[in-house]
Parts: sequence; structure tokens; C-alpha cells
Amino acid sequence: MALLRVSSPHAHGPGSTARLMRLVILATLPAFLTLSFFFGWGTLINLVWASLIALGCEAAVLKLRKRPLAFYLSDNSALLTAVLLALALPPLAPWWLTLIGVAFAILVGKHLYGGMGYNPFNPAMLGYVLLLISFPVQMSAWAAPAGVEGAIGVEGFSAAFKTIFPLFGDPLPVDAYTLATPLELMRENKSLTLDELWALHPVLWGLGGQGWIWVNLAFLAGGLFLLNQRVFTWHAPLSMLIALSLMSLFFYGGDDSSSKGSTAFHLLSGATMMGAFFIATDPVTSAVSSRGRILYGAGIGILVYVIRSWGGYPDGVAFAVLLMNMAAPTIDYYTQPRTYGHKKPNKGLAKPD
Repeated sequence: MALLRVSSPHAHGPGSTARLMRLVILATLPAFLTLSFFFGWGTLINLVWASLIALGCEAAVLKLRKRPLAFYLSDNSALLTAVLLALALPPLAPWWLTLIGVAFAILVGKHLYGGMGYNPFNPAMLGYVLLLISFPVQMSAWAAPAGVEGAIGVEGFSAAFKTIFPLFGDPLPVDAYTLATPLELMRENKSLTLDELWALHPVLWGLGGQGWIWVNLAFLAGGLFLLNQRVFTWHAPLSMLIALSLMSLFFYGGDDSSSKGSTAFHLLSGATMMGAFFIATDPVTSAVSSRGRILYGAGIGILVYVIRSWGGYPDGVAFAVLLMNMAAPTIDYYTQPRTYGHKKPNKGLAKPD
């Protein structure tokens, strides 16, 4: 009987790249709704604007590379990059900030290395780090979450649109609607006990800070949905969260002014859950083997705590992910599974007799 000779790829149907990307985008919906509830219309505006930029940059590069537009645009990878970056940016970030970040993520983070599947770094985090290093003031201008006593919010779609796109109206002064994030307040604290810090800053009320605790729980819900759909395995996210928990537990100073925050605070503030379930699980830039993913995730968790506590930035998820992206090939080399019929993993070509 003759066998059919069919070239790769061999995967079709339910397991397609486009379907997986759509599932991940769908899983961000709880976080998107939560961010919109606490921080207003800016999240929606950023998401639409970032998506348009990503699709435009993707189409332009594909045209230059003479690749079929419909085939590559339909895989939803550029759209997912835009969604993740838009959710990570401050909701009222100026339009040009989103433009630079998304364009850099698509053009440099993705296509400079050959496109999807060839990029060694997570494109969304690469764009985020570029913005964080280049424009720290704009990247730290987070709007006050709804419900914080005495905070001035940007009410309504029109006000948010004019703040993001000031060409269409007079925006509010940045100082009028922004507050320091819980991670910033914790990192800058040098003299107050945690009880005094909590009493002085209403934004800290709650385990991870008002608003941020619900955002992290929303990302957790989306991540558990993806885990249930078998989009990724549990190894990287669980090891990251365990490593971060152990670090925060070991260095926890109680109510002392030198304390870096409790385990619950670190798990439910900043971009912890987004990093664990939506960034560390990227199949292209993470480790491949199960043991490798455990080491990869643990490395991210340790680095997140180190950067948050002693680094120059309040949240270290993006930096931690990029550093471990560089380490992923080495981790894969030393954690290769044993080949069937061999006692040890074959880490290289067989030597000639």
C-alpha cells in the first residue's frame, strides 16, 4: 500500500495557531472588564488603538517580505501581542506611547528575527521594557482606581479619549488623576510601618491594593480557563508563583518599615498573574521540557521579587521574563528528556567511532 507524502505542517483544525491565539485573547476578557471597571474607558481605547497599530505594522512588514497577508494576519499572533501590551500599559497612556511600544514589539521583537516562531524574546514584553526605560514618567502615570477616597478620576469616554489623544481636546493635567501604585508605595517606603503605610494611602487597602487585587484575580480566572483548555501546562505558571511566594515569605519583615510586603501582596499586585499565565507560558520563548519549564518559571518568580524589592523599578515581571527568555535555550539543553532506548539524554551529535 502506497503512503501519502504530505509536507508539514500536519496540525489542522482545533489545535491551529489561530484558534489558540483566539482562546488566549478570549481569556483576557475578565481582566479587560475589570481594568475598565476600576480605571475607566482608557483600557478599551488603548486596546483598539494598539490592535490597529499591530495589524498595520504586521501588514506592512508582510508586504515588504512578500508574504501572503491574509494567511499571516489570520493567525492572530499580532493581535495577541497588541492585546497583552495594551493591558499592561497605563489605561490613560498617551497615543504615541502605545504607538512606539506596539510598533517596536511587532517590527523588532517579532519580525526582525524572522516572524512568529523565531523570536527569542516575548514581543509584548520587549515593547513594554522599551517604553519603561525610555519614558518612565508616562509609564508610571497610572490613574487612580475607582473607589479610592479623595482620588480624582477621568470620568466618561470623552474625557478619557481627550486625555489619550490630546489633539482632540484639552486633557486633564496628569497630576490631577494619577496616584502611585501599591508596588511603588511599598518600594519607596523607608520609615513607616506597614500599618501606618496602609492607613496613609487608601489605594493600599486590600491584599494587593485597591483595584489591583481584582485585576490579578481576573487574570488568574483567565489563566485557569486556558489551563483547562490545555493551551499550556501548569509547570511554568505554578513554579513562578511558588518561587515568588517563597521569596516573599523568606524576606517578609512583618510590620517593620523594611518589610517588602506579604506573600498575598506580591501575588495580588502588579502584573503577577498576567505574567504567570499569559507571558511565562509563551510557547516560543519559554523552555520546552516539563523540567525546563519548572526551572524557567521559578527563575521568573525569583527575579520578579528581586527587582521589586531591590531593583530600580517597582514591578519586575517584564525584565524577569526577558532575562529568562535568554536563559531558555540553556535550560532546554540541560533538561532534555531521555531518548527512548538511551540511559541519558542525548545533548549533541553522536561522536564517530
